[in-house]
Amino acid sequence: MRPGRRGRRTLRVVGGVLAGLLVLGAGAAAWAYLRLDGNIRGVDIDQALGDDRPPRGAATPAPSPYGDASPLPDGALNLLVLGSDARSGAENRELGGGEAGGARSDTAMVVHLDAGRTSATVVSIPRDTLVDRPSCPREDGGATRPASGVMFNTAYEVGGPVCAVKTVETLTGVRMDHYVEIDFAGFARLVDALGGVTVTTRQDIDDDRSHLTLDAGTHHLDGRQALGLARTRYAVGDGSDLGRITLQQDLVKALVRRVTELDLLTSPTVLFEAADALTDSLTTDTGLDSLGELVTFARSLGGLTADRVTTVTMPVLPAPSDPNRVVADEPEAGRLWASLK
Repeated sequence: MRPGRRGRRTLRVVGGVLAGLLVLGAGAAAWAYLRLDGNIRGVDIDQALGDDRPPRGAATPAPSPYGDASPLPDGALNLLVLGSDARSGAENRELGGGEAGGARSDTAMVVHLDAGRTSATVVSIPRDTLVDRPSCPREDGGATRPASGVMFNTAYEVGGPVCAVKTVETLTGVRMDHYVEIDFAGFARLVDALGGVTVTTRQDIDDDRSHLTLDAGTHHLDGRQALGLARTRYAVGDGSDLGRITLQQDLVKALVRRVTELDLLTSPTVLFEAADALTDSLTTDTGLDSLGELVTFARSLGGLTADRVTTVTMPVLPAPSDPNRVVADEPEAGRLWASLK
């Protein structure tokens, strides 16, 4: 099989789940489909935020439930992808998370899919970035208070996915067409289901907080170790979030390589375990909160290969008020966000 085709197959893993499940028989496939579909949690962000948002991009062909004869959506999209411990705080703490109560979001990436969806840019936003957090609607009908000069990740802490999206849109001026939240513990289970991932570290790591110790070099990590790497901060670079972001970007690429290496469609058991771990860790907006919608979205990425994904970090500077925090480096940050509209 040519490398390009393998890369495209990697991005259709969720869609391939359905084909693999047919091997199990109709009854088992129906049960598996309902389980995977029921795993996903949806949040109606569009309803919560209303029209007080940046404009949508150009309209694209609508997906159809009637097969390949109808066009797939192919327009540019922006997704906010967060890593959190909202679903299983106790399990996350056991896997190296913090001891404080409440949900946290330590990973934030804006994923921009270009028109045609054959290339993508992934922009990491440091959690230590000081931002102006807007007032956000709450589920009880009230609203959170706006705040200036607060850490970016406080938006999720005080207002969940809705406030995270509104804060990112306020910071960037770019509409988030979709929201995807991945639970850290579920990520660890996904890595284990795939048989681990291989990464190369540039320096020794000995981080008591992430419970990870590695010598510099190449390692094959299990789920617990991979999650520790994603959370490692104080043992790399200057101890800021920027070093952790580099490790997270390396880990994303390693995960893509691992999926590419595996022929998941020939192993229904491994395929189901990976899909179960993935969907069980997902919270999305209501535009992606069913297995069918995720399959359609995955199929629309059929022309996107790993070598056409660019990872960058939002340009930042040390905050004048606190050397342990950063602020957006303007006008460079503004130019980056403008390029994603």
